[in-house]
Amino acid sequence: MSEADAAKGGLRVAYLINQYPKVSHTFIRREILALERQGVAVQRIAVRGWDAEVSDEEDRVEKSRTRYVLQQGVLSLAIAMVLVLFRVPRKFFAALGLALSMSRRSDRPWPYHLIYLAEACRMLPWLGSSGTTHLHAHFGTNSAEVAMLVHALGGPPFSFTVHGPEEFDRPEFIGLAEKIRHSAFVVAISSFGRSQLYRWIEHAHWSKVQVVHCGLEQAFHSGVSTEAVAMPRLVCVGRLCEQKGQLLLVQAAGRVRREGVPFELVLAGDGDMRPAIEELVDTLGLRAHVRITGWISSDQVRGEILGARALALPSFAEGLPVVIMEAMALGRPVIATYVAGIPELVRPGENGWLIPAGDVEALAEAIMECLGLDAAALEHMGAQARQRALSRHDVDVEAAKLARLFALSAGGVAA
Repeated sequence: MSEADAAKGGLRVAYLINQYPKVSHTFIRREILALERQGVAVQRIAVRGWDAEVSDEEDRVEKSRTRYVLQQGVLSLAIAMVLVLFRVPRKFFAALGLALSMSRRSDRPWPYHLIYLAEACRMLPWLGSSGTTHLHAHFGTNSAEVAMLVHALGGPPFSFTVHGPEEFDRPEFIGLAEKIRHSAFVVAISSFGRSQLYRWIEHAHWSKVQVVHCGLEQAFHSGVSTEAVAMPRLVCVGRLCEQKGQLLLVQAAGRVRREGVPFELVLAGDGDMRPAIEELVDTLGLRAHVRITGWISSDQVRGEILGARALALPSFAEGLPVVIMEAMALGRPVIATYVAGIPELVRPGENGWLIPAGDVEALAEAIMECLGLDAAALEHMGAQARQRALSRHDVDVEAAKLARLFALSAGGVAA
């Protein structure tokens, strides 16, 4: 659909992301494309990412369609601030006061918040020239603050999606409550996420918090079979970091090996914890059992999931991992933890296993139970997983919810 055709729907929305496109932000791309299928014109804006390497062809297309706030350097930000100061001085000083107030309890000093104001000044004319009716940011961190400052400068109403767990770890230091108060609405990706936002805002603002799930495109999961994989292989997909629990997974793999159960574990991803994980793999003598892929494309991730009996993700902190819904949509049961929004999707004994976070013994037992299931039982769990994921995470259904919220924010324009 062309931008002109999309504009017929009456909604012109700008999306603001800190870095876009990005290998871990495929769900944002899906959401944008689904909105365009709904007839919404979407302008992509990112703070950075124009020089990043992308492996997906779809991401390369998205990169060419994205405007970058910092691409022209610091001088362009300074010029933008001066122009806005002279054009709308009262609004500029009001936004300046808001930016400085956000720095008082922030984990970042006040110069950062002046940079956010400069970024907002840089974006303001872009939104005006495109006729943007609403600005939406992903994540409740600096991108949401920039969106709030754009609105304070006279820009369109704004909203943002909170994913967690970072926003839940430090809500006071990122001014989460203040951002919600100024917003038209805020999106939580799970009921758990909604409850965490309720904690930090007055009851009068609770109605602003709307649940819109991350969605999956039909092309991602169409034509797959829930036939069980014969190989005793498990896959863990995600950034190699503390909160994803890969070190615990390797420890559990060591226990499985000591029990004499054959297995292969694929860690699909990369990150700061990779050296520590590789060291533990060597210490436990698991080099023949554990494979780390490094960063791979979304198609390769899909292939790794389809090549495994189940997904294992023993996270310590989460929002609701997109990879869990992806694995389930592909007919693979999930081994995960009782954390955040995960129990809203994974039902123990039905479509996967849930264990207490941090419990290596329970994790090892769940892995061995999964590896020991016969094909019929595993296929049944996979079919149940697929049904639940598809019923809750259809990207077009979720995009329709967003389009309606954008329309209400814009003053009742038909979505």
